[in-house]
Amino acid sequence: MSRLAVLAGLVRSLAIYLGRPDRTRAQARFYATLLRPGDLAFDIGAHMGNRSRALVQAGARVVALEPQTICLRVLRLTLPRAVVLVPRAVGATPGTARLQVAPRHPTVTTLSTGFRQEAAALPGFGHVDWSATQEVEVTTLDALIAAHGVPAYIKIDVEGHEAEVLAGLSQPVALVSLEVIPGLVPRFEAAVDRLQVLGPYRFNVARGEEAAFLFDDWLGRSALVDWLTGLPPGSKPCDVYARLTA
Repeated sequence: MSRLAVLAGLVRSLAIYLGRPDRTRAQARFYATLLRPGDLAFDIGAHMGNRSRALVQAGARVVALEPQTICLRVLRLTLPRAVVLVPRAVGATPGTARLQVAPRHPTVTTLSTGFRQEAAALPGFGHVDWSATQEVEVTTLDALIAAHGVPAYIKIDVEGHEAEVLAGLSQPVALVSLEVIPGLVPRFEAAVDRLQVLGPYRFNVARGEEAAFLFDDWLGRSALVDWLTGLPPGSKPCDVYARLTA
């Protein structure tokens, strides 16, 4: 993969995630309805840092996790100083792992080889080339909690690796969000099942980068999965928010 191709992928991500400050402000207003000033938030899979910035604007204290080298370079230059940046992936156990890197599309870089194989058959993914790898350090949510405290919110955007991230968490957290790609709902269900082992959760959905909930009433697991399963492959990804009810 040429340096020009890598640069093109970076520029694309910068344009999508940092080129719309109005979206960041809208996301910050949305987060402010969910969190109190001073609440701790973990941004797992920070990528270009757009959600970390929104969380800071909403008044949260933020710990951001990102293992991808090209993204880390951007984050170190652009994140607010208040954000604690941890250059690691998150998984079920600490150690090292092989990151599957998509240089032209760094937003879909993943630790999950299963995700890579399943996503390749979906509309919009056929052109993605996971042609590079990177050895990365892996930590766990439990280790992050031991180091930084219990968060009020964990945002997880890790391209099919969500269940493994949650396998490294041994206590319920008040609010968790997970990115879901229509057409890969069974992979997401494993993450929901892990959450429900930890505590009673109900769910709501925000579409794409829209900073608003779709449903007036929070859904149970079955209703959520039925709705997600009904989305045609190729639809926009969703952020599913899981709220602890007890």
